[in-house]
Amino acid sequence: MAIPRINEFVKLGGDQLVPYYADILGAILPCISDKEEKIRVVARETNDELRTIHADPAEGFDIGNILSISRRQLTSEWEATRLEALHWIATLLGRHRSEVIAYLNEIFESLLRALSDPSDEVVLLVLEIHACIAEDDQHFRHLVVFLIHNFHSDPVLLEKRGALIIRRLCVLLDAERVYREFSAILEMEDDLDFASIMVQALNLILITSSELATLRELLKQSLTVPAGKDLFLSLYSSWCHSPMATISLCLLAQAYHHASAVIQSLGEEDINVKFLMQLDKLIRMLETPIFAYLRLQLLEPFKYPWLMKVLYGLQMLLPQQSAAFKILRTRLKTVPRHPLMGDQPKRITSENPCIQMLQIEDGNRNQDQINVQNSINFASRLQQFEQVQNQHRMHFKSQKSSRISPSSAISQDLQTSEELRQAAASVEGSRPPSRSSVINPGQSAH
Repeated sequence: MAIPRINEFVKLGGDQLVPYYADILGAILPCISDKEEKIRVVARETNDELRTIHADPAEGFDIGNILSISRRQLTSEWEATRLEALHWIATLLGRHRSEVIAYLNEIFESLLRALSDPSDEVVLLVLEIHACIAEDDQHFRHLVVFLIHNFHSDPVLLEKRGALIIRRLCVLLDAERVYREFSAILEMEDDLDFASIMVQALNLILITSSELATLRELLKQSLTVPAGKDLFLSLYSSWCHSPMATISLCLLAQAYHHASAVIQSLGEEDINVKFLMQLDKLIRMLETPIFAYLRLQLLEPFKYPWLMKVLYGLQMLLPQQSAAFKILRTRLKTVPRHPLMGDQPKRITSENPCIQMLQIEDGNRNQDQINVQNSINFASRLQQFEQVQNQHRMHFKSQKSSRISPSSAISQDLQTSEELRQAAASVEGSRPPSRSSVINPGQSAH
């Protein structure tokens, strides 16, 4: 019955026990998860009593020892104990930030590993601590580098917790700062396959998460506002690792002329199973409220000719019998064939998409003028995209040649054709997406 006696000791001793805080904490933290409820209750009460006493290092309050004990308890098998250990670290950060930062090297790795904790509650609390620490740029970059490393080495972490971690960081820190840092690091990523997967995950979070609404609004102004342009360019370099992510980014930025150029640059080898599945998800997301602005622009086809061309281009890449193809075709059929309210005298007189495009492409000069005024060199961006995609193609060919002997090349080609056929069938039968990633990187947005 040592815990009840410690509880009485703490109540009676108060500030006089400051030099012994670390020893007392080391005794009560494990008991917070004791199998006996009475002990758990008393341990929590004692823990709360300790936390309410504001002690000062000058009075013998040993921050280093308390941090050390809290760090050791982060590996406890009991969630309640891990949570209380984190609460102590968060409390000390709030009261004695400079002193805790002085001991950061001793606890930082443990805090980083705690991001893989099986408990969502633990992960969310760890993220709050990291956000407090990451007020310093050096620690912020260290955090993002570690996250990318962990996502790389543990794909399940990205699949199950990726969205939760990234969305929460965007709330606790600045969403633009978080995305810029991820993009800058992924731009230099050597593993091209991982870079593509990570960018797809980030792109889906960007498109669907309510926490990133402000970031999407800024991207919509990429062609008119310097801050939007700067953000677009900072993301573009890493988004080039995924054609569908690049197209999505251009749609958010309303850079329809460039999106069309990206689509036109795609080759036969780019239209694979993964691409078709991602395209299916994008088409369905175009029907969500997030892209309402884009659908409303279809009311003015003469003003947004390149948007029309983008949508027709995406339609041409889809299998005709797929559900996504039918969704997009239905949407394009609603485009008015003559101005509803405006000064444009021309009329779309044909239902043929090709003739429609010829009739409305005359309006592209306004878009080109905006691009020039905003000083985005889209020709250079397209070249950058093609260079990155060429790296991916060479990487894919290298992997393919290392796995396949010459005698099996024909059978591999047949397998690829069968995979594309199955992908078309899968796209045809797929249902409207929930807010899950291409690789399901976490929980859905609320």
